[in-house]
Amino acid sequence: MIKISKNIYINKSDIKENFIKSSGPGGQHVNKVSTAVQLRINVFKSLTLSNNMISRLKSLAGSKLKENGDLIIESSKHKSQILNRKDALEKLVDLLKEASKRPKSRKYTSPTKSSIKKRLKNKRIQSLKKKDRRKIDPSDE
Repeated sequence: MIKISKNIYINKSDIKENFIKSSGPGGQHVNKVSTAVQLRINVFKSLTLSNNMISRLKSLAGSKLKENGDLIIESSKHKSQILNRKDALEKLVDLLKEASKRPKSRKYTSPTKSSIKKRLKNKRIQSLKKKDRRKIDPSDE
């Protein structure tokens, strides 16, 4: 069991690990050894994640969350498979922790006196600009 928050846990059996070849510099070691880690977890099938958490996860994860509900986390930062594994697991836990937090509701505030004055001043200036652009009517003179 992996602890996400006070009452949210994920079974290690729900997480599937794939080891793939890492890209970038490293020479022969990179070409031969599969050090990069790809973690997959299906968030739709997970019993511990709430619907609200899944909806927040959709916006947070972006392209990491696929249509079928698979959340894919990759790590190829280190040359070691063990370190990449730990890094990917940390990324997963951090993402799920962020999704478990409820977003703060916005407090509606009234505009300040200075912002009202500034807005009205800008409206007057704009009005004068447009007034100056009007054609002069000869009958008014």
